[in-house]
Amino acid sequence: MHEIRIGKNDAGQRLDKFLVKSLRLPTGLLYRSIRTKKIKRNRKRCDGGDILVEGDVLQCFLSEEFFGGAPKPKLALAVPDLDILYEDENILLVNKRPGLSVHEDEESGADGNLIAYLQAYLYRKGEYDPDREQSFAPALCNRIDRNTGGIVIAAKNAEALRAMNEKIKNRELEKYYLAAVHGRPEPPEALLTGYLLKDEQTKTVRVYDKNPPKGAKEIRTKYRTVAPAKDGKSTLLEVELLTGRTHQIRAHLAHIGHPLVGDGKYGVNKADRAKGYKYQALCSYRLVFRFDPSETTPLDYLNGRSFGIPMEKIYFTGDYLLPKPVGDPD
Repeated sequence: MHEIRIGKNDAGQRLDKFLVKSLRLPTGLLYRSIRTKKIKRNRKRCDGGDILVEGDVLQCFLSEEFFGGAPKPKLALAVPDLDILYEDENILLVNKRPGLSVHEDEESGADGNLIAYLQAYLYRKGEYDPDREQSFAPALCNRIDRNTGGIVIAAKNAEALRAMNEKIKNRELEKYYLAAVHGRPEPPEALLTGYLLKDEQTKTVRVYDKNPPKGAKEIRTKYRTVAPAKDGKSTLLEVELLTGRTHQIRAHLAHIGHPLVGDGKYGVNKADRAKGYKYQALCSYRLVFRFDPSETTPLDYLNGRSFGIPMEKIYFTGDYLLPKPVGDPD
């Protein structure tokens, strides 16, 4: 019989979800073991939907082969200097440079992505040890495209991750972007509405003004003109993301005839690339926390606070305000 003691970062989740992450147990056998009392909680019969509490002890009457835990996250060996905008005991905000994936993919590999760098950073600070965790690893609360730069939120503990994910789900964060677009949008300030449908095969989205097809989701994108570019052929906008859909800003602005500079997916960027634009001209540059005051969370101290990328950490390429790409010289 094995006993598993529930720690702070294990608490607050369903018992079955915890066991999936902490044991090498097939799903069917897991639920059968709970049903036949081969897995107990505090020596009593339990249910897969039980919410774990710190200090709970699980008794597991299972074969040795099912223990040993899930594979631990691989820590990056080489960690570049991270542009940390804000950090406390619960969260950190990092300025991701364009060209860097937020999670592992075919191009980035296991340790060439933002979350791997952040986990290694916290490990070196002594704030995260994968060998001491049973089910949790520091995680990102939001994500932005590989070729988009700007603010990404990471949670250091499970309680903060759950709280921040709920705030994002309930749209209690204001998200602002800087975007350089071709042409000059008219009017200079507007609220765009429409519907967005994602094509899983092409990994692109399409915007509809009305009569959306089945599966399309409502989108709202607000923009205001900051300044025209010196060439008179493009404009710098501040964009507020009121709904957070895949490629929403890129597709919505392209839909009204003003694709992002450097965006080859929703615009024609041959001329942009010839001018040196390797990435779309988009930067998530400011966040404002607007939490519901009627709810109490461990992150309430953030309510009303605004975080942005300082101007000295944003640089100009040509006539546009852009975040600094990975690997570009200072």
